[in-house]
Amino acid sequence: MSAQTPISLSVFEDPDALARALAGRVAEALRARLAREGAACLAVSGGRTPERFLAALSREPLAWDRITVTLVDERWVPEASPRSNAALVRRHLLENAAAAARFVPLYTGAPTPEDGLAEATRRVAALPLPFAAVVLGMGDDGHTASFFPGADALPAAIDPEAEALLCAVRAEAAGEPRITFALPCLIGADMVVLHIEGMGKRSVLDEARREGPEGALPIRAVLRHVSRPLDVMWCP
Repeated sequence: MSAQTPISLSVFEDPDALARALAGRVAEALRARLAREGAACLAVSGGRTPERFLAALSREPLAWDRITVTLVDERWVPEASPRSNAALVRRHLLENAAAAARFVPLYTGAPTPEDGLAEATRRVAALPLPFAAVVLGMGDDGHTASFFPGADALPAAIDPEAEALLCAVRAEAAGEPRITFALPCLIGADMVVLHIEGMGKRSVLDEARREGPEGALPIRAVLRHVSRPLDVMWCP
């Protein structure tokens, strides 16, 4: 068996314990950036897995009025859609103490992500980058952000030398067209953490740590190019 890419793994008893711990870790990273620079930016992922974490983070005592929240990636749908990651963030994070945060969505209302790419890039270029924290998820197919196996723009999106902040992405498995931060912007954060739950995703991660093409399991691009062993927070 080939050697595996190293990770820093934290294991939790259940999703609630994981969510609380992850919220605390992210809050620490935000406080550290605020102390150094007076402003901080956080990128979070969509889907069902982060809901508990986002709710826990919303109650953290932070200077939320100096924090900007955005998304790792977004389906190209309006917030009225149940598929909208922006709507998820508004429901679960931008309440309680975190209601004071500024939110920068990636969807612009343009007909396609290609049409909206320039405006979305303009928005994110004004963020206080690099990110203080990036929280990634992972699908059963090994995708993270909108880095899907077989995506048209995957080589550009996971290029560790990419200069673009954002990429428009289309992939059969993605459903809708999407927009995503490119790899360098995500892995350049002060803290990069992968939040996964369940034995199935743990198995996918174990496979991704072995040799193989990044295009087959795109989480490999994060594992291989992040500057330190990837922080992974997992519960069965």
